[in-house]
Amino acid sequence: MSHVAHELAEEFPGEKDKIQELNQTNNHFAKLTEEYHSVNREIHRIETNVAPADEGYEKQLRRQRLALKDEINLMLKQA
Repeated sequence: MSHVAHELAEEFPGEKDKIQELNQTNNHFAKLTEEYHSVNREIHRIETNVAPADEGYEKQLRRQRLALKDEINLMLKQA
């Protein structure tokens, strides 16, 4: 399978250890990262035409991914 862009390790370089720790100790954070990965992979499937979708749905997913990324970023800064 091709590389999936926008993985959290790429979005937050240098935060890998903190991400792993929060995933293990904070259920809300773990849920956010799980949802982020799910949405990100769906966007990747659309971009690679594995699962074609209309433009409106793709934009909705992109907004959702950005909102999740913002919340993850906030939690990383607070940790």
